[in-house]
Amino acid sequence: MYSDKENVNILTSLLVNHGVNKAIVCPGSRNAPIVHNLNECLDIQCYPVTDERSAGFYALGMAQATDSPVVVCVTSGTALLNLLPAVAEAFYQHIPLIVVSADRPAQWINQLDGQTIPQNGALNSFVKKSINIPEFHDEEERWYCNRMINDALISCACGICGPVHINVPITEPLYEFTKTKLPVERKIEFVSASVDTTRARTLMLDRFKHASRPMIVIGQCHLNSLNERLSMYLQANAVVLIEPLSAGGDQQYMDEIVRCVENDERYFPDFILYIGDCIVSKSIKKFLRKVARTAEVWMAREDGKIADTLMNAVGVIEGNVSELLDNVKFDKSEEYYHLWHDSAEVKNIVQKCRSFVPEYSQMYAVKSFEEAISHHDIIRHYANSMSVRLGCIYSKGYMYVNRGINGIEGSLSTAAGYSLASDKDVYCVIGDLSFFYDQNALWNRNIGGNFKILLLNNGGGAIFGKFEGLKDSNARDNLVMAKHDTSAVGICSANHINYIEASNAEELKAGLDKFINMKTDSPTVLEVFTDAENDMNVIKEYYTKI
Repeated sequence: MYSDKENVNILTSLLVNHGVNKAIVCPGSRNAPIVHNLNECLDIQCYPVTDERSAGFYALGMAQATDSPVVVCVTSGTALLNLLPAVAEAFYQHIPLIVVSADRPAQWINQLDGQTIPQNGALNSFVKKSINIPEFHDEEERWYCNRMINDALISCACGICGPVHINVPITEPLYEFTKTKLPVERKIEFVSASVDTTRARTLMLDRFKHASRPMIVIGQCHLNSLNERLSMYLQANAVVLIEPLSAGGDQQYMDEIVRCVENDERYFPDFILYIGDCIVSKSIKKFLRKVARTAEVWMAREDGKIADTLMNAVGVIEGNVSELLDNVKFDKSEEYYHLWHDSAEVKNIVQKCRSFVPEYSQMYAVKSFEEAISHHDIIRHYANSMSVRLGCIYSKGYMYVNRGINGIEGSLSTAAGYSLASDKDVYCVIGDLSFFYDQNALWNRNIGGNFKILLLNNGGGAIFGKFEGLKDSNARDNLVMAKHDTSAVGICSANHINYIEASNAEELKAGLDKFINMKTDSPTVLEVFTDAENDMNVIKEYYTKI
């Protein structure tokens, strides 16, 4: 049986028609008709998550794993606002997220009634489409409801994907479920016409043909953004600055190389093509902004949006990158390629990086972890701040990371959400502040044994410790770095999570073996305790020796 609310029934029917089959649902009374309907649909699987902020990131991670739209449904009031961090992250990562919020009737907004805020348009800055579908009173309004929902669902998944917001005002009574079936609804099909890329491809090929020092920069992008053949060809023939969060990112130590050659004009490009979104390394960004002053800079983006991060772009090409770069040649740039890959300077830098053996620290833990899983077919999720930076040094595979906004919130929930839609083991490498901030990700019954968390706990936000000026501030430890002595052992016990701890190299080695090979129905946490000051000193030593 389905709800008596026809706007809810039309929404439910169209979600099914558009192939949406997963929903993260949060508790509440106003959204109960929507949640009831979603649960009644055999085609939709519901996952309960109580904390709305965590729920948003759960849905984001699940959408990452499935590469398809996922619903996150919340009740009225501040529940919707709790989704904003995840929605913003989804917007900048181009993740198809369908936010469905129940709302109070319009006449009661701002009238001192409970849980009433202006929800319609509340997420406008971070969604592709925002619609409001109140209960209707005639066939024209019914048609309008159908059309708007179709529009939102198409917008979510077509072209450059992104989040959409569907706000659903619902009047009382809320709990009448007498409809035996959903309405048969018109689904509007979207067919994208193939765009003639001849001119754009010719322009690109011409630029590479005449450049003697071409460079390709690949920022964060989906794993399959570049076809595998093209990715291998580019990296075998061109100077490509790439990180593990980029498609085909199997080149290591680019940050370290750039740090060492940034003032040597032989390494300066004369043409730069920028693909993708954010890059992690500040050194690479600094270098590129400097050399972009004397190089021709183009960007290639599927959405065609101008994002002039190098501050000197002369053009933006809209189109599929793989199609644009198909048949590109590097006839004039062989010498430049070998300079970046085979010169004595570069080989020396790479050798120093590979031979560096950190003492016991967070750096040591990540290095040991990546070596231990190097032959395993797993999914990597790295959290922001120091974790992702260590991952960029040692990761030997693609890294998922929330670099759209670069916030610490939601990293654990995103990885947990991914694990729900994956048959592979999903590993989340995360710092202590990120973990404890998002601990509600573990407070639900959805997650299973394929979700594993490497928790790097040094008692605070140690990344702030690298700023020399802060050492003179009395606010440094307790206020800026948020120094603490919290452990995850209690959280794990309360949520029936397997727990392993390590405080030295020997315990870490044994812990990693158990952590990776354990077969269980419950998630596992390996908490690695280190000293914050020593962590910073080890990283300083690493960059000093290269």
